Amino acid sequence: MSKESKKKPRVLLVNPPIYDFTAYDFWLKPYGLLRVAGQLRDRAELELFDYVDRLHPAAEGTLKEDRWGRGRFLSTQIPKPAVLAAIPRRYHRFGLPRSHLLKLLESKGPFDVVLIQTVMTYWYLGVLEVIEDLRRHSPRSRIVLGGNYATLCPDHAGGLGADLVIRGNDLHPLGELLSIDLAPGELPFWEGYPRLATGVLRLTEGCPFRCTYCSVPQVQPSFNGRLSAALSEFHQLRRLGVRRLAFYDDALLFRERNLLLPFLEEVEASGADIELHTPNALNARFITKEVASRMVTAGFGSFYLGFESSSYEWQRQTGSKVYSDELASAVEQLLRAGARADQISAYLIIAHPAADHQQAEESMLFARDLGIRVMLSEFSPIPGTPDGEICRRWVDLDEPLWHNKTVFPLMFLGAKEVTRLKGFSRELNRTLSPAA
Repeated sequence: MSKESKKKPRVLLVNPPIYDFTAYDFWLKPYGLLRVAGQLRDRAELELFDYVDRLHPAAEGTLKEDRWGRGRFLSTQIPKPAVLAAIPRRYHRFGLPRSHLLKLLESKGPFDVVLIQTVMTYWYLGVLEVIEDLRRHSPRSRIVLGGNYATLCPDHAGGLGADLVIRGNDLHPLGELLSIDLAPGELPFWEGYPRLATGVLRLTEGCPFRCTYCSVPQVQPSFNGRLSAALSEFHQLRRLGVRRLAFYDDALLFRERNLLLPFLEEVEASGADIELHTPNALNARFITKEVASRMVTAGFGSFYLGFESSSYEWQRQTGSKVYSDELASAVEQLLRAGARADQISAYLIIAHPAADHQQAEESMLFARDLGIRVMLSEFSPIPGTPDGEICRRWVDLDEPLWHNKTVFPLMFLGAKEVTRLKGFSRELNRTLSPAA
């Protein structure tokens, strides 16, 4: 059979449901899966099924969203896994009903290969659900896992029953499985969505910093810019009618003269009516007068600043990412540039293993006195990180369910203290202007 007449493999792309205590659509999209799928475009027949697509016909009209396009997922309360039985919180399955994937398999199957994106390590029960359904209803499909969980916990992921677990960004094993050459540099497979209002992209890969609680150095060891690719993706999303765009960068403001500022220049020149957001923490150290002005002018609707703690000792111990005076300067520059205070939030970690030095309440008060909102970021102990490894004295890191950001704070601080800190942050935020 000639190369031209060779039958294309049929590939199903699945973003699985979420099993967790809480989940919220904070501009959540399976960006890694879509980028891999883009490399298969024209080389395979592709079908996308996203369990947590809130614009899916089965969910459309039933879910409210805020003015920034965020909102709740469809959810069902389910029994907690045995290992988490003592955790005093309700457990849920978030996403479309299980039957929808089965209907797709019946109507559009069979598929030669199924690619499943993994994100949080402690969301693996949703991945397991998909694998079980595929084995039962599409037994000939080869199943491939990739993403954060597959990279951080490859041995555990390998035990779920997939045929291939891709660790990191090496896609050669996938190409060999499909017997095709992948096409790096192709645009993500955004056209797989029947409706799309929000898109995401990365202007950079990796992070130059080495915060002791962060998994990015394991998942993406080196820092690289991708200005040309990001601009192409921006124009692709515009053509598809996207109204808002969220950056998934871990260091969006680093090397800004070579990356962010040229990107924003083209955004402005395009005349696009598009709203920009930064769900990942921005490094306040790099928000200069020029950067703040350009971001506000380009249409950023939100600014989430990584702060974590006002304690100098804690900041120094965990990587010296940003200090209190740098946060204050960043807020001042954003406000002077025309951003509203209710568009600016500071992430603060709670239940970090060095909590004695963190001064959580003082840190919240510091942010409040700057006139900005506080968003508590519950600590998740990630294996392989210096701070995560310390937590082996409290939890079994070999069981990813113990990495859960809801679970560890309750184990470490206790339910009463976690409730108190969350209540304190809510009271502080109520004293500020209403926020989105």
